[in-house]
Amino acid sequence: MAKFKKDGKREVPAISTASLPDIVFMLLFFFMVSTTMREVTMMVNNQLPLATQISKLEKKSLVSNIYIGLPLATYQRVYGTEPRIQLNDKFAGLQDIGAFVASEREARKEEERNSITNNLKVDKFTTMGIVTDLKQELRKANSLRINYGAKQKN
Repeated sequence: MAKFKKDGKREVPAISTASLPDIVFMLLFFFMVSTTMREVTMMVNNQLPLATQISKLEKKSLVSNIYIGLPLATYQRVYGTEPRIQLNDKFAGLQDIGAFVASEREARKEEERNSITNNLKVDKFTTMGIVTDLKQELRKANSLRINYGAKQKN
């Protein structure tokens, strides 16, 4: 019988990195497609109250967010320290609610216009006076679906 001799140590071949850029770009595209960017720059303090029983809204495309709270420190010099209403990326008064509701309706499809829900994200330290006034303006604008935003209590 013949004996086979091993001549020295065998070297392990180098790992091929040819497919590495493909993998990196696939991950990049995945995160670009699946990530949603924040659409609104917060201009008010918005620490939501805690709730024991909450439910998620079904169609987020039919939700219009209205933020109420004290202006952030950078805006207090101009807008004061009283609670303010923020619609999209600007402060608004109660007189602007009707125009906001109309513009939100115009941005939706015809069959979805009556299904828009106003999600009130009210800071937990805000008094109910401004919330009640806002709800009255929403009634005048015939926008009757209202939801209060809250965080789940552990």
